[in-house]
Amino acid sequence: MKKDITFKELKDSGYQDKTINEEIQQNLIAKIKAKEPVFEGLWGYEDTVVPQLKKAILAGHHINLLGLRGQAKTKIARSMVNLLDEYMPIVKGSEINDSPFLPISKYARDLIEEKGDETMISWVHRSNRFYEKLATPDVNVADLIGDIDPIKAATLKLPYSDERVLHYGMIPRANRCIFVLNELPDLQARIQVSLFNILQEGDIQIRGFQLRMPLDIQFVFTANPEDYTNRGSIVTPLKDRIGSQIFTHYPRTIALAKQITEQEAKISSDDKKRIKIPSLAKDLLEEVAFAARDSEYVDAKSGVSARLTISAMENLVAAAKLRLIETNSKSTSIRLVDFMSIIPSITGKIELVYEGEQEGADHVAKLLIDKAVMVQFEMIFPRISKLEKEGIKTAYTDIIKWFSKKSVELNYSDTDDQFYSKLNTITPLNDLIEEYAAHLSVEDQNFCKELILWALTINKKLDKSENETAFTFDAAGIGQYFRN
Repeated sequence: MKKDITFKELKDSGYQDKTINEEIQQNLIAKIKAKEPVFEGLWGYEDTVVPQLKKAILAGHHINLLGLRGQAKTKIARSMVNLLDEYMPIVKGSEINDSPFLPISKYARDLIEEKGDETMISWVHRSNRFYEKLATPDVNVADLIGDIDPIKAATLKLPYSDERVLHYGMIPRANRCIFVLNELPDLQARIQVSLFNILQEGDIQIRGFQLRMPLDIQFVFTANPEDYTNRGSIVTPLKDRIGSQIFTHYPRTIALAKQITEQEAKISSDDKKRIKIPSLAKDLLEEVAFAARDSEYVDAKSGVSARLTISAMENLVAAAKLRLIETNSKSTSIRLVDFMSIIPSITGKIELVYEGEQEGADHVAKLLIDKAVMVQFEMIFPRISKLEKEGIKTAYTDIIKWFSKKSVELNYSDTDDQFYSKLNTITPLNDLIEEYAAHLSVEDQNFCKELILWALTINKKLDKSENETAFTFDAAGIGQYFRN
């Protein structure tokens, strides 16, 4: 922390007072000129959201971030703190971060009038210049703007007409700071109306006090699209006072989605060392979210949060970690059978339409995994034909024939040696891997073996049965033809 100084020492240091807009703009310009990243960790927004944010800041606008759940709206707002100066001087003891050059509260005006250059100045770090409020129906004007404090009036023996009896709400206390109001449509219309003057003129009104307080605040609002929520909407005059409305979006490629998940998932360094995650497993995990966003069973207006894959990745690693504990193994690799452990992450992160509710959340989650499996499978291997001419051999004929006499049980809790030894007994499977997946890593090749079996069951060429500890693959469909 920087030590307190006098107002005279502050002026002698050459410090130039500036508004929060000027401060953010100057630091933004400096970062751009130095070719430094302005908003770190916002993967996929480099050519869409970030340029719009830069323009909004340079225009000195308040910002409304509009997008579905899990699109990094709050992360964007919080990252704006890095555009503030490291320290900001305030009149010591001020409740509303009064600038000594332009005090706006009675406390600061009276103190500077009394002490002048000897007024003590304290410093506020930029990490303390971020205020965030979630808009809920119970938020009232007193929370945001303030109210008369009868205890303060009684203690100081002041009449209610004295400005000193006011208790400031969150917005005045965020003077010269960034104030984020999340889920703006959830704020009652009458409370939204109280923000009109603050956004336009900087005035606030508390219980009849007509205070001319030129609050200096960078507002950032976040909201879901109005056609999604029935809980409320942004009143038109308020929307009119917000300078820039910026739409966010989900990652548009698997590669970007993987970067976000890797950045956000909480996985310890020890787990990363002991648990190998095949690249194909990471791709499949992201493909589940893409499948959910396109699914007829999932409410598209609600969206599918990026938190789905983050939570799912943590569950995948937890499943592998449990196997390490139970088998007393030193290392393991993520398997396709482990993907059953992500079902709780899916069911908790999607909202189903009527048809989806009829199917059941667990069943929809398994359908999404199956769809993702087929997408990944067909990127590597030939498509599985639904109808095949008798006597015509396909890439999968030998595998199906192998299962006409045998079955394989893949157990969640098998060690890697036990698990992959079982897979390796399916010799036609090894031949298919050698033909189409020889370019992949050993971990990905092993994962592909499960991918093939899973795809054949989805296409009803094999049968798959499941219990609490294992999957069993057996003959079905054409496999039954060979058995007979």
